[in-house]
Amino acid sequence: MPDILLRYQAEIWQAIGETFIMVGVSILAAILVGLPVGTLLYLCRKGNLLENRFVFSSLNLLVNIIRSFPFLLLVVFLIPFTRLIMGTAIGTAAATVPLSIIAFAHYSRLVEQSLLEIPKGVIDAAVSMGASVKEVVFKFLLVESRSGLVVGLTMSTISFISYSTIMGVVGGGGVGDFAIRYGYQQFQTDLMLYVIVIMVILVQMIQFIGMTIARKIDKR
Repeated sequence: MPDILLRYQAEIWQAIGETFIMVGVSILAAILVGLPVGTLLYLCRKGNLLENRFVFSSLNLLVNIIRSFPFLLLVVFLIPFTRLIMGTAIGTAAATVPLSIIAFAHYSRLVEQSLLEIPKGVIDAAVSMGASVKEVVFKFLLVESRSGLVVGLTMSTISFISYSTIMGVVGGGGVGDFAIRYGYQQFQTDLMLYVIVIMVILVQMIQFIGMTIARKIDKR
């Protein structure tokens, strides 16, 4: 291990730990909020089981607005809201607020797209057998789209890692903050490059694991 990494070993591990916290909360928000919102977007579409133009239009507009914001501007825009619920707009805990919001919007759209790929005949067959909306969702929609949902979550997780590094610019902690404070501001380019290599390896591992799981559960 290079001497410079040994010198900043404790700080690097702390930064990685903060990144894991931010990304972990983002994944949780994506699953707990993004998955239901994406499913509701699908169900409320014209011609689907819970067709509702108002609900679909409202959720669709909300998701589009959040996704259209450049992430750094979204973070700045949410500072008053973040400070209101967290008591501060700086630090790892505060960083989870904008990350959670972008996470649910990002993943809900991928969920909707995965569900749209399911053949309409599968849903029609389920309804003709007397399945309720709840049964259609949990026994057919989520089962049929499980591989796509895992791929979507994998891609989202990689995006969340990228977003978490941006939080370093506004004092959110994590690897991005470490790279800026110890690498860029102290002109230690080699340290910044080592951190980039660590992040690339981490992203590759996540992508490999996610795609492997998706292939394993894809029964098509």
